[in-house]
Amino acid sequence: MRVILANPRGFCAGVVRAIEIVERAIERYGAPIYVRHEIVHNKHVVDKLRGKGAVFVEELSEVPAGAMTVFSAHGVARTVEQEAQARGLPVLDATCPLVTKVHLQGRRYAKAGRTLVMIGHEGHAEVIGTRGQIDAPVHLVPTAASVADLDIPDDAEVAYITQTTLSVDDTRSIIAALGARFKNLIGPDVSEICYATQNRQTAVRDLCRVVDLLLVVGAENSSNSSRLRDLGADEGLPSYLVADGSAIDPAWFDGVETVGLTAGASAPDELVDSVIEALRKLGPVEVSQLDGIEETLEFGLPRELRETTPAPRAMAN
Repeated sequence: MRVILANPRGFCAGVVRAIEIVERAIERYGAPIYVRHEIVHNKHVVDKLRGKGAVFVEELSEVPAGAMTVFSAHGVARTVEQEAQARGLPVLDATCPLVTKVHLQGRRYAKAGRTLVMIGHEGHAEVIGTRGQIDAPVHLVPTAASVADLDIPDDAEVAYITQTTLSVDDTRSIIAALGARFKNLIGPDVSEICYATQNRQTAVRDLCRVVDLLLVVGAENSSNSSRLRDLGADEGLPSYLVADGSAIDPAWFDGVETVGLTAGASAPDELVDSVIEALRKLGPVEVSQLDGIEETLEFGLPRELRETTPAPRAMAN
């Protein structure tokens, strides 16, 4: 069997930064460190950090008084920030800078008086956080078809923002549907969707041209991983989302000569390796990698973790 790896795949700069924030916080302040929501959507990553001393909670009410607290990469609503401040909790914000950029875009559009639409999925942590960062109603559109259901006058001044982990093609079609209905529409170009999301989707499209089956390593609740699996299905390939090598079903590979393998932005390389090892148990495997975009972007850590002396345990700005 030939296994061809997508390039790029796996961790993005925002995920690397978020994980490093938790790890450095544990080193600097000692365990336990409390993390609101999963730091990233991957059980293996969460379990490893839990083993180092991170405690994951869904509500700040679960955090003891004075305990060091980290906000996840997905971002949080202002009400969460205000609750932490009211309780005097020391906070490190691991929100991905590209998610923060969406928050700022939304605030700017709302301040200009435009009716705001967010392209995204109901219930996703990033969508909840983004809507809670904007002091105005935010209408959610998950599909192009849902644009017709928006309770907004057709002649309204409308602006849109997007969840960072969406399918680029789906987002483009939703923007087109918005533009067809609302003539006074502004918003970021689809090229401004998270660079890592775009790069991984482009790599999967290239991969699908040369393989018989696609495996995506990632969690079921990882939006960007699910979109990669969907892309393979759209190309007509058998496509499976697997948490690690233990999820491999030998029956998938009857008659399959070439397997494409990629990973979502919150899946570490070790999980990709576990899938390759699981495939080796089925027979000889030859591994190669497609050429692709080299990602060099890095995001800086919060000031508190860059200082050489311990910072006071007070809420970060």
